Amino acid sequence: MSLVTFLGIYFVREAGIALAMVGAAFFCENLLRGVLAPFFGALSDRLGRRPLILGASLLTAAVLPCFLFVHGPLSLFAWSFAMGVASAVTMPVGSALLLDLAPVGRRQSVLALNYTVVSVAYTLAVTPAGYVAERGYGLLAALSAGSYLLVPALYLFGLRGPLPIERASSGEDSLYEAFASVFHDKVLLGFAAIAFVFPFSMGLVVYASPLFAVDRGLGEGFIGLVLGLNSVIVALFAVPVANRMEHAGPFRWLGAAALIVSAALACFGGLPHAGTAFVAGTVVFSFAELVFSSAVPAAVARLAPPGRRGAYQGAWTLVSSVSMGSALFVSGLLRDATGWTGAWILYAAVAFVASVLLILTRERFLRASAA
Repeated sequence: MSLVTFLGIYFVREAGIALAMVGAAFFCENLLRGVLAPFFGALSDRLGRRPLILGASLLTAAVLPCFLFVHGPLSLFAWSFAMGVASAVTMPVGSALLLDLAPVGRRQSVLALNYTVVSVAYTLAVTPAGYVAERGYGLLAALSAGSYLLVPALYLFGLRGPLPIERASSGEDSLYEAFASVFHDKVLLGFAAIAFVFPFSMGLVVYASPLFAVDRGLGEGFIGLVLGLNSVIVALFAVPVANRMEHAGPFRWLGAAALIVSAALACFGGLPHAGTAFVAGTVVFSFAELVFSSAVPAAVARLAPPGRRGAYQGAWTLVSSVSMGSALFVSGLLRDATGWTGAWILYAAVAFVASVLLILTRERFLRASAA
């Protein structure tokens, strides 16, 4: 993740590729990842989680550092395609595995704990990664690939033996039927149509805000430091916040989280000083992230029928990947059309509308999850 933060800068400044083209490649990568995710999630419901995660980690370690060979649009799209395939397993199958291991009443807390671990790792990596990036991307690529090689070792030695997995309560459907069923669930589709604002805003912070900062004259080292601060906040408070929210269910506070996202995006566009805008927007966004980082996957798990956990997490990965991947592409277009200020204000308005819709539809989703 620390490498991904600076890839947009690398492709634009080092490889000389237009921002809109880089955004299009990132969007295609995330779209491919999302399209494949429900299939891999449904496949893991049958084969188990471990073999898919091990294979994906090894493939990602091989493909990731190849960004150093990108020198134009064609090689960029080839690399993005390979990364989309390699990373399509991790999010849905990893989330399904966590939910398999977690007690029913503690799923949101377990997801928050996992997110905290990821945030701590990101915090430890992103700040030095920024300074490494200023001196060259080769070492950063090698370190990132090496971190993926640690994943198979952790799974082999830390999760030995059979793992629990929820089975369908009725007759066994075919793999295709399990894959396709998620696209016929109107409640899930309605939730995804509103909650897309969370991964989209994450894409804005991770992919677009570093380019916004660079355009305003800020350096990669400062960018890494501020993004590391975001991770510190999440690491310190994600688990306590999830523990407090758990009894009310994951749907209750999502409207408030979207409202905080709106305020954060307004900070990026409304504050005149670049450094202040970048720090304020990132910090305010962190408090929304405390809520939605665990509440959204827990909400999707509540909506999933027995035996479809992997498929439903895969469906959310599709929404998340498309939303997050489109952030840089849309930002490239809006920056050229309206400037960064206009883009951020428009994003803030969209997040505000989402917050209102989440508040108005909360009871509907609660009734659906209870059924």
